[in-house]
Amino acid sequence: MAIYEKLEARPAPLGTRGIIHWIKENLFPSILSSVLTILSFYILYIIVPPLLDWMIFDATWSGTKEEITKEGARWIFIFEKFNQFIYGFYPEELYWRPNLALFIFAVYVIAFKRVNVKLKAFIIISFPIIAFILVSGGFGLEHVETEKWGGLLLTIIVASVGIVASFPIGILFALGRQSNMPIIRTLSIIYIEFIRGVPLITLLFMASVILPLFFPEGMDFDKLLRALIGITLFQAAYIAEVVRGGLQAIPKGQYEAADALGLTYWKSMGLIILPQALKISIPNLVGSFISLFKDTTLILIIGLFDILAMVTLTNNDTNWLGFETEGYVFVTMIYWIICFSMSRYAKSIEDKFNTDHK
Repeated sequence: MAIYEKLEARPAPLGTRGIIHWIKENLFPSILSSVLTILSFYILYIIVPPLLDWMIFDATWSGTKEEITKEGARWIFIFEKFNQFIYGFYPEELYWRPNLALFIFAVYVIAFKRVNVKLKAFIIISFPIIAFILVSGGFGLEHVETEKWGGLLLTIIVASVGIVASFPIGILFALGRQSNMPIIRTLSIIYIEFIRGVPLITLLFMASVILPLFFPEGMDFDKLLRALIGITLFQAAYIAEVVRGGLQAIPKGQYEAADALGLTYWKSMGLIILPQALKISIPNLVGSFISLFKDTTLILIIGLFDILAMVTLTNNDTNWLGFETEGYVFVTMIYWIICFSMSRYAKSIEDKFNTDHK
């Protein structure tokens, strides 16, 4: 024991720690890696400085169109058309309503990770109702037709409704495909395989053109609502397959343990199987939700103007011709910020529910 008592902790050798060691281990560990690292730095040197010059240093940030003298990005176009990019044709004096809905959404997102399951369900159910009342009108608020909705406002509405509505439907179809009842399993398989084999643009056309043919004569169905139905049905099929993958990853012993406890089918699924399956499926679920968010640009084909469509529309303004590059770069940044935020938020949820020992 005396020998061990004399041992002291010593710092690691200088060659095994610090920034120089990290560079050697990660950037130049071998000849091939060194060549690839140098090539990567050279590509960045070619791309990044000109891009920064165009976007920032040589850009025009203020003034009028006639005062543009620099060769960089002309961001004054974005400032001039900003309200249309965000709100579409929504009445300017009522901008406070979608802004309030967005603020409530931010509060709900922050609170979602900190509340219990019942409050989570309340948040998921209540927000679409609150947002619809604020944006559309109700309880004394002035009604705003959906034809006036557009821009980023419409993109967020379509994506959020598609995500929230398709999630429970997808779970039901995933359970149906795993069911022991032949009729339910067959119907679930037919639905999932049919929807996954048809492009979203086809479903949007069907929801916009064919769906009204089944309504009674004289009945009008809102165009936005038809698009939401088509997107929800489309996304539900993909959610079903993602959840089914999670269900198949659960060990058979978990099902047997639920049966041994005498739990009913729905209790065993709700309390034991589905929580584990959904935790496993979080990365793939997020991938599906991000894909849905980007696919909302397809609603242009049925006459709805999301943020990308608004950029295309404003580019046709005779007073602002030739500014489409700045508009599309702006849209690209908006999509990247939102998709990256969704990815990081999902990663935080995944880490919170991670029960594996590290």
